[in-house]
Amino acid sequence: IEEGSWKLAADLPVKAGGDDTAPTPGMLGRGALASCLAIAISMWAARANIQIDALEVEVQAEFDARGQYGVGEDIAAGYQEVRYVIAIDSPAPEDDVVRLLETAERHSPYVDVFGRGQSMRRSLRLNGRDV
Repeated sequence: IEEGSWKLAADLPVKAGGDDTAPTPGMLGRGALASCLAIAISMWAARANIQIDALEVEVQAEFDARGQYGVGEDIAAGYQEVRYVIAIDSPAPEDDVVRLLETAERHSPYVDVFGRGQSMRRSLRLNGRDV
């Protein structure tokens, strides 16, 4: 996985046919959501002058691995549910923190990606030729 000067890797656990040398694609996706939320909350807190002493975002996901492996036609390959838990330590009033979270969620690209279905297209370049 490369973008600009950044290089990342993805793998699967040995029991799933991988070498367990890097995070799974699911872990990277959940990490994208968690980090995007943490950054958005921090950014909007700074804009609203809301002090945050500690911030943690935990992303949890429910899925049925049978869908990924083609066992059962009616089982989706992706997540059935994604949840996130935000833990904040702040001296700010609860109402201010709740409004902060609502604003950060509304403007978070990955909350949007995970929460809203969107179109996706595939292109194929096979042996250097568009198919």
